[in-house]
Amino acid sequence: MKKQKVLLIVGPTAIGKTSLSLRIAKQFNGEIISGDSMQVYKGLDIGTSKILPDEMQGIPHHLIDCCSIEEKFSVAKFVNLTSQLIREINDRHCLPIIVGGTGFYIQALLDGLSLGTKEDIKFRKHLSALVEVHGSNWLWNKLSKIDLNAAKKIDKNNTRRIIRAIEVFKYSGKSINEQINKGQSYDAFLIGLNTRRNVLYDRINRRVDLMIEQGLVNEAKWLYLNNGKELQCGKGIGYKELFKYFDNEISLDDAIELIEKNSRHYAKRQLTWFNNKMNITHWYDLVNDSDKKHLSVLLEDVNQWVNKT
Repeated sequence: MKKQKVLLIVGPTAIGKTSLSLRIAKQFNGEIISGDSMQVYKGLDIGTSKILPDEMQGIPHHLIDCCSIEEKFSVAKFVNLTSQLIREINDRHCLPIIVGGTGFYIQALLDGLSLGTKEDIKFRKHLSALVEVHGSNWLWNKLSKIDLNAAKKIDKNNTRRIIRAIEVFKYSGKSINEQINKGQSYDAFLIGLNTRRNVLYDRINRRVDLMIEQGLVNEAKWLYLNNGKELQCGKGIGYKELFKYFDNEISLDDAIELIEKNSRHYAKRQLTWFNNKMNITHWYDLVNDSDKKHLSVLLEDVNQWVNKT
């Protein structure tokens, strides 16, 4: 049976994935699937750099604005929905193009991860309450004692993933890193976008400034007033920092500076994930490409892959 084609565009925030996806979709009859864990939420447009309807240039887009802010969107849901979309788009004789920077989602889709381990809400709340008392380092140390390999791969401040890793070990007796099953077999073409680090960081800072101009503070205030601090989507960069401003913990200037700092750190983690976890052989720098040579090479590479029998 012929494998289903899927093209993936990954890379750090502010690298230009959206504009490239539109270019490829128009040239190769594509439909775009968001691979971003935050763009699924209705009402969160500015902070997630969500493409707006009048910017889509008539290209169908999927997994955007499909959840209310109260809902939880998981990697399991992403894999299930995206797998179905890939089949449907291929059946329409179009090219599915997944665009995003959430590396864990992309890896789960391509490599397969066990997504059905029991979820214990009461246990999670218990650990969350203890974190409030003892701090995130205490939680990370707790995980390291039972699953050091998993702990090494999770940021000490990412309490949600640490709790999930502890939960998986509690109910399966195995590391979350071992919870792997066979992924769907695709004819996949992975495009990695990157540029010089100082250039990337400057683009990130300018993007944050633009978000502020576009009204990010008001968008974050709306989320804050709708119980945002308790919601999964409220943990996103661009929102959680402004929550501190609304709580009078820091100034607005400090909040903006923190958004820039956290965005830069996130970009670094994204690149580390793509380099260490995913077998990306096609990397391109379209930022420093004034003569469009890199873009021409990229489009020719895609063309050869699309037309490969």
